[in-house]
Amino acid sequence: MRTPDLTHAHWTKSSYSGDNGGDCIELATGVTNFAPVRDSKAGAEGPSLPFTRPAWASFLSALQHGELGA
Repeated sequence: MRTPDLTHAHWTKSSYSGDNGGDCIELATGVTNFAPVRDSKAGAEGPSLPFTRPAWASFLSALQHGELGA
């Protein structure tokens, strides 16, 4: 799998993330065929996980339907 170009990515912090500096993730938009995710504490220099869009959609569906263990 190729690495997506994140030069023009627009990162958005999860609406479930608080302002206390805790566990926060960000999702990038504007990246063709990918849904990159990163730890907001790592910032722009930190690593990201480049999920394919179908894989990200499947993950979100599993979360919504309670298919992942607690």
